[in-house]
Amino acid sequence: MEALAARKQRTGKILRTLHKTFPDARCMLAHENPMQLLVAVILSAQCTDAQVNKVTPALFGKYATPADFAKIPPATLEKKIYSTGFYRNKAKNILAAAK
Repeated sequence: MEALAARKQRTGKILRTLHKTFPDARCMLAHENPMQLLVAVILSAQCTDAQVNKVTPALFGKYATPADFAKIPPATLEKKIYSTGFYRNKAKNILAAAK
């Protein structure tokens, strides 16, 4: 197993290379906190970022924390994310991630 110090050094090298190779890289998914990013990433599977960004404002306006998401009935969440496709599995994964 790789020693912690060696892993940190290797991680730093990878990050420097990524920043050098892609200096202007940024996430196209609209989010304000880690939970929102996680939800947006789940929704982005087999869907465009543009479509995800159309769905998330209403979703994030009502549900802000993992606890908020965990309380959503699955059918309600499915209706809100229907347009992203694969809405049943995505709802199941969002709810599981929120718990």
